[in-house]
Amino acid sequence: MTATIEPSVETTEGPRPTFDSLNPATGDVVGTFPIDGRAEVDAAVAAAREASAWWRDLGFDGRKEYLLQWRSVLTRRLSQLADQVHREGGKPHGDALLEAGLAIDHIAWAAKSAGKVLGRHKVGTGLLMSNQTAYVEYKPLGVVGVIGPWNYPTFTPMGSIAYALAAGNAVVFKPSEYTPGVGRFLVDTFTEVVHGRPVLNLVTGLGETGNHLCTAAVDKIAFTGSAATGKKVMAACAENLTPVVIEAGGKDSLIVDEDADLQSAAEAALWAGMSNAGQTCIGTERVYVHEKVFDPFMAELLKQAEGIRPGYDDGGVYGPATMPKQLDVIRSHIDDALARGGQAVLGGAGAVGDKYVQPTIITHVPEDSLAVTEETFGPTLVVNPVKDMDEAVELTNATKYGLAGAVFGKKRAMDVAARIRSGMTSVNSVISFAAIPGLPFGGVGDSGFGRIHGPDGLREFTYPKAITKQRMKPVLMLQSLTRDEKTESRFQQILTVMHGGSSTLPKRR
Repeated sequence: MTATIEPSVETTEGPRPTFDSLNPATGDVVGTFPIDGRAEVDAAVAAAREASAWWRDLGFDGRKEYLLQWRSVLTRRLSQLADQVHREGGKPHGDALLEAGLAIDHIAWAAKSAGKVLGRHKVGTGLLMSNQTAYVEYKPLGVVGVIGPWNYPTFTPMGSIAYALAAGNAVVFKPSEYTPGVGRFLVDTFTEVVHGRPVLNLVTGLGETGNHLCTAAVDKIAFTGSAATGKKVMAACAENLTPVVIEAGGKDSLIVDEDADLQSAAEAALWAGMSNAGQTCIGTERVYVHEKVFDPFMAELLKQAEGIRPGYDDGGVYGPATMPKQLDVIRSHIDDALARGGQAVLGGAGAVGDKYVQPTIITHVPEDSLAVTEETFGPTLVVNPVKDMDEAVELTNATKYGLAGAVFGKKRAMDVAARIRSGMTSVNSVISFAAIPGLPFGGVGDSGFGRIHGPDGLREFTYPKAITKQRMKPVLMLQSLTRDEKTESRFQQILTVMHGGSSTLPKRR
């Protein structure tokens, strides 16, 4: 998700304009940050470019040591980082701890795995080129620009930052204008570890600052946000043919089969739908339940939902909406679902306040309603019955998004999960894939493309380099202007033996 904040401009001559980072629960100013313009962004990229050579030349082992030191620094200062996330984003301190802890685990995995994944290794040559030894390795791109979100300001951008750094790139990080203090904390702690070298640089500002980064002399942009903003990022990057990796929104579903553990499924649906005030791209917004267990599932869901409420430092299980404009979107989705015949069994009309949204569950919502088709990004669940798992899969896939999802069941769960058109699916849990560093993270359709995390995430910030080395003279010298007919005839004979066999396809009747 993205936002527009009115900056507090000091003067047109003198200090750069600034903007305030506000606590969404109290309205207090958490910090004041500069709005970096073209000159500042270009300077940050230039500094990163200069530092990138030192960082690249450290090699995998050298970079691993620095990244593991950074991991340790963040672990020792975990409470400070969580407090910054709590004050800028509004989420409970415990949720901020969880988010930061997962990010730290990803740093460790990327640091330890980069050499194995990206280092030089042999590739089979085949019979025709058996006189050669073939290698492939993955080289860093140079400087990667990362544009981060506000909903998970530590964990989500770290999937690009840590993996790009481990691959040997320098990084320029533009955090969300809602959470610039978190970005500053991450950059400062890393810079401390590398003794002031600008390997990881920070730029702050609004949308225009992000646009400057997209059109700067970077080698790739990693963006997390809405699909609409992702298209603008792609358009800006196209000016310089800068490649992008896009992690956009989602409209994920949780499917409950007739043989599912209903207690676990209800607990997972509530957590994935309500935690972080529903501001989770890979959270649950739709629930499809087999009609045979719909009523007992709803009874369990409402039982577990008792006592769930928002709050800040008063025991609330989730915080306020971080981005005030999202409240209008959430309200419109709830109102549209109810107007189309949906039944509010919790919350509903009037659930959206000036900062907080009360937990809302609506059933029997038409599939063409806004609450089903568009990303709500609030603490709401649409729960609809389905006659079987075929219908559940069909409805789940009837969306322009394709980010994640979950399936609860026994006999058919894995088969159902495999049929879902999404980049990630959990079986009998929710969002588990995000906590496993070795798995790729990303979506299809309007949810974006490219991957962070895992081996694919490391390769995302590199280019493959192929190398061949002749180990003996070839039996057939094909790469020569003196090649004769005898050589060509033998080449044809070898090809016939290797590839001229009959097809194994069944004969047409």
